[in-house]
Amino acid sequence: MTPTIRVPQVDQITAERLNDPCQEKKSMIRPLSFALAFSTLLLGAAPLQAQNLFAPRLYVNDSAITEFEVQQRLQMLKLFRTPGDLEKAAIKALIEDRLRMSTAKSLKLSVTPEQIKAGMEEFASRANLTADQFVEALGQAGVSPETFRDFVEAGLLWRLVAREKFIGKVSVSEAEIDRAIAMGDGAAALRILISELVIPAPAGQEEAVMAQATRLRSQISSEGGFASAARKYSASATAAQGGRIDWMPLANLPAALAPVILGLAPGEVSQPVAMGGAVGLFQLRGLEEMKGQNLKSISVDYAQYSLPAANGAAAAAAIRAKVDTCDDLYTVAKGQPAERLIRETKTASELPTNIGRALAPLDPGESVDYPSGTAHVFLMLCSRTPEQEVQPTRDEVRDRLLNQQLAAKSQSYLEEMRFNAIIREP
Repeated sequence: MTPTIRVPQVDQITAERLNDPCQEKKSMIRPLSFALAFSTLLLGAAPLQAQNLFAPRLYVNDSAITEFEVQQRLQMLKLFRTPGDLEKAAIKALIEDRLRMSTAKSLKLSVTPEQIKAGMEEFASRANLTADQFVEALGQAGVSPETFRDFVEAGLLWRLVAREKFIGKVSVSEAEIDRAIAMGDGAAALRILISELVIPAPAGQEEAVMAQATRLRSQISSEGGFASAARKYSASATAAQGGRIDWMPLANLPAALAPVILGLAPGEVSQPVAMGGAVGLFQLRGLEEMKGQNLKSISVDYAQYSLPAANGAAAAAAIRAKVDTCDDLYTVAKGQPAERLIRETKTASELPTNIGRALAPLDPGESVDYPSGTAHVFLMLCSRTPEQEVQPTRDEVRDRLLNQQLAAKSQSYLEEMRFNAIIREP
């Protein structure tokens, strides 16, 4: 019998993180039902068309990407329940993989079959699966083992490229380690007072929305100006309050937002922050230490219920009126496809940026809703639980800081290669 397993969503492990050249070991994602991830896909999936599957779809510096590769990556993104324009995302990912592989080849870098196998096991373990279980799960959705293998190989090679090209160009001082350790001890014991302005960024409009956010930031010079802009442009539930959020622990924020907020002076507005389907601006209004607090991290239990985009806000309001806890949502979702209601537990720092931002100011039992692609999301906080973690050593902190620098440099290098590449259709 096929084991009941669940492949993680791309919101949990994004394509960028999967190919992160300096990927640190992540905490395991607790396994849920196989049916949650696969029921809709397997019931509705049509077989791939046999004709012209191996014809070139496009060329990247004269290296062909076939229609088969596009359809395979598309199936994988569907399986991961990736939001947005999946065909566009699949093509972009394949172009970047071609650039990763060609760069590694030019540097005479390679990985052994044993290293690839270990990489497949590492990735599968993030869903508490073995590589064989993960390959079997992909196969049920029509994704070949070779597709998964090539995907992992490109990521492994890119890690080698990053180290080959940039390891001598990054360094971490003892003072930087001291600051990182101090922040690690004290960041969770800080509380913040911020305002937010969140602009939806549908697939294909990300650059335009980022440009709009940049213009807005240049026009804001006060808290009142930020509040006025939030009321006019923000799609967040806080828009009516001028984007203002009450005091909350810094530890409530996802990893991508905490350093952004800490880098602001009171009254300052952040650079635009991409948040998976949205772009955010944040203004720091206050920051202070929480006396007697020494939290290392916070575990967040939350529920995400997908509604149709049409009349989604009204449907969310109706649900909010009749539920008091996350458990009540199971009654609301009874008889509906299992994938519509997802309940998960993560540390706050591991949450996807858009979800973490929305959950951060909530108390248990409170909820927010917002449009997301072709759906409307009802998001409810079930509970928050403080967690204790082992204090990292100086060597571990140094490695983390070096990895962050390597990741930033390699990402910039990849974007430069993409800009300079000759990408054409047949």
